[in-house]
Formats: sequence, structure tokens, C-alpha cells
Amino acid sequence: MSSVKQFFARIAGGRGDVDMTEGSIVRHILSFSLPLLLGYLFQQFYNTVDTWVVGNFVSNEAFSAVGTVSPIINLLIGFFTGLATGAGVVISQYYGAGDEKKVSDTVHTAMALTFLLAVVFTAAGILMTPAMLSLMNTPEESLPEAKTYLTIYFSGAVGLMIYNMGAGILRAVGDSQKPFLFLIVSSLVNTGLDLLFVLVFHMGVAGVAYATIIAQGISAILVLITLATAKNCVRYTFRKTRFVLPTLRQIVTVGFPVAIQVAITSFSNIFVQSYINDFGTDCMSGWTAYSKIDPLILLPMQSIALAVTTFVGQNLGKGDEARAKRGVSIGLFISILSAVILMIPVLIFPEPLVAFFNDRSEVIAYGSLFLRWISPFYVLCCVNQIYAGALRGAGNSRVPMYVMLLSFVLFRQIYLFAFSRLLPGAVIPIALGYPAGWLLCSAVLAIYYAKVPLSKKRLIRSDEKKDIA
Repeated sequence: MSSVKQFFARIAGGRGDVDMTEGSIVRHILSFSLPLLLGYLFQQFYNTVDTWVVGNFVSNEAFSAVGTVSPIINLLIGFFTGLATGAGVVISQYYGAGDEKKVSDTVHTAMALTFLLAVVFTAAGILMTPAMLSLMNTPEESLPEAKTYLTIYFSGAVGLMIYNMGAGILRAVGDSQKPFLFLIVSSLVNTGLDLLFVLVFHMGVAGVAYATIIAQGISAILVLITLATAKNCVRYTFRKTRFVLPTLRQIVTVGFPVAIQVAITSFSNIFVQSYINDFGTDCMSGWTAYSKIDPLILLPMQSIALAVTTFVGQNLGKGDEARAKRGVSIGLFISILSAVILMIPVLIFPEPLVAFFNDRSEVIAYGSLFLRWISPFYVLCCVNQIYAGALRGAGNSRVPMYVMLLSFVLFRQIYLFAFSRLLPGAVIPIALGYPAGWLLCSAVLAIYYAKVPLSKKRLIRSDEKKDIA
């Protein structure tokens, strides 16, 4: 047992933090976002393996079930990632300001919040699963598998939550490499267990769910070992776990709007899924295949947006707004370039991409249709993701929350309600509800970013005493 712990400690050891307030902006953004992107790709890889195994070795109903629960899982992930973003922004600004004590206070407060919410979310997720599946109009034939998958998933949610918070802490000080390595380990474990539980033990959807939570648990252990053995100010000691109230208020001030925005948007997507479900199992499966390809285009811009958040946080913590804004512009350019490069093969070869997940002709037809119609609009996502990331790095997470709730929830639901009645039986107008929301969100955030200085919502100011807590 000690040898295993020593092995993990060797992987997790070392400093790894990066000061982004000096040096090449392009190098900082790329060196931060590339490991993050690769980590996301590995995470998406094992999510894809889940879907591929179920689609090819279980049943079409099971494939639809795993796909249809994605909005519910994203609700949990999104809410907690939002809180982790809040902790990361506070840490990055104190780190940029050189206040190691406040960094340590934030780390221990963030972990205390994680342990508390892990209990709450596990219980709430299990209890609310039947109601959420009912809201989505989940077809009767997919309902048992969907309920099984979600119940197991929520039972092991603590691993996901610990990993996300720990990874957010490491990224706030510029270390995106260790979270990436841990996702590689987690992905390999998940893939191996998927094949073992489904192909050997014939556990079906339950096997896929168990593989996922075991893999997430391993990533959580690795990130805890990393924080416990860190050589810098993010070192975590369990006996120091406590709520420092001024620090907690700062985390909540930045993180709660992000958490609410992502959670409500994900909850709103449950209703979007219900519109798709009305078109039957084949359409659901086509949408599931699309939803597994869609993140591959979104991941680079999301990785760059997180790099921008950390970059802005550190530089505003130091008081250099001009450098922070240059980082935003460079991040936006890199993001748009990556989206254009990735969408080209998706537009040219949608059929084989969909067939990888499910080779039913009806499923391929629906999935290809979604990919061809939606893919050209991903450039819009670059704009709203980068500007939202920049504003959050400054500590201004309320404006992105308001704008995204307006665009992705209120406007999108009105749009879907209207078109489902104006053009009943037409699936493409329903699918275009996503790009319509992206367009509105990007326009509003771009205007706001151009008019309001980043430093307006900076948490750490030059005249602030270091012992404010």
C-alpha cells in the first residue's frame, strides 16, 4: 500500500505553478491551455467510450438513455465547476498579488465547501432523479437504464467534485499539467473498466456507470495527494480545513453566479432534450451522437477561456490591466482559429463520425443533419466563452451570468416554444435553438466588454491590506 502511495506522490509532487504576470502572453496562454485541452480530450474520450460501448454492445435504448441524461449530469458538473471557478479567481488574484496566506485560506475554505456540498449533491441527485427524467419526457423504453445510470453516477459524485475543485486550485496558480496527467490515468481506468464490466461481466448500463465513478474517484485521490504534498502556497492540510468567512464570501461572490448560470442553463437543456425526445428514439440517438462530437469543437475554446480567466486574474491581481486585455485579444484569436480548423472535417465527414457511435441508418441521418446545420455557428461560442472567461477572471461573474441566462434559458425557451408550434414536426429549427442563443450572448458580451474596464470588478486592489480577512 505504501508503494502505491509513493508512486502517486511522485506523479503529484513538485511545484508546477506559473507566474503569468511576466513573459510571453502567447506562450503562457498556449502552455496553460494545451495540457488543459488534452485533459478535456481524455475526459471526453472516456465519456465517448461509455457511449460507444453502450451503443455497440448493449442496446439502442441503452444508448439513448446514456445520451439523454447528459443535461442532468452537466447540471451537477456545471454548478460545482462554477464554484471551483470562484475559488480559482480568488486564488489567482491573491497569487498575482503575492499574498500566500490568502491563497492558503482560500484553498482550505474551498475544500471545506467541497466536502459539505458533496453530501448535499449526492443526496439531492439520487432523490431527484425520477423527477428530472420525467421532466425530460424520457421514453418508457429508455427510462429504466437512464434511472440506473443516474442513481449510480450521483452515488459517486464526490470524486468528481473533489477533482474539479482541486484541479481548479492548481490551474489558478498556472499548473494545468498535473490535472491533465490525472485525467489520463482516469481515462485509461474508465476505458478498461467499461470493457471489463460490459463485455466480460455483462453489467450493461450499470457497468458503464460504475466504471465512471471509480475512475473519477481515482482522479480525486490523485489531486488530493498533489495538494497535500505541494511545495508552494496551495498546499492542503486536512486539519486546517475550515471556513474563513471573508474568503468564503469572495468565493461565493465570484463562483455562485457562474454556478447558478451553468446549472440553470443545464436545467434548461433538460427541456431542450424533451423537444428532441418528441421525435422518437432514432432522433434521440442522433442527437446523442451529435452531443459527443460537439464537445470536441468546444473544448479548445473552453480551454483557452480558462487560460484567459487565470491570466486576467493574475495580471489584475498585480494591477496590470493593459496586459490582461492583451491576453484576452490573443486568446480570442487563437480560439476562433481553432474552431474554424476543427469544424471543417466535421462538415465534410459527418456520416462516418455519427456511425462510429451508432450505425443505424436513421441515427446517422439525424446525427449528420445536426452536425451540418450547427457546426458553422461555433465561431460565435468563441466570442462568448472568451469574454465571459475574461470577466470572471476580473471577478465580474454576474454580468456573464445575467447575459447567459437571458440568452441560453429565457430566449432559447421562447424560441423553442415558438418554433415547435410554428413548424411542428420540423427538427432543424429546434436544433438551431442553440446557435440562436449563442448569437445573442456573443453580441451582448462583446458590447459590454468593449464599454466596461476589466479592473472595475477586481477583487484585489493596490490599496488593500493583506490581512483583510
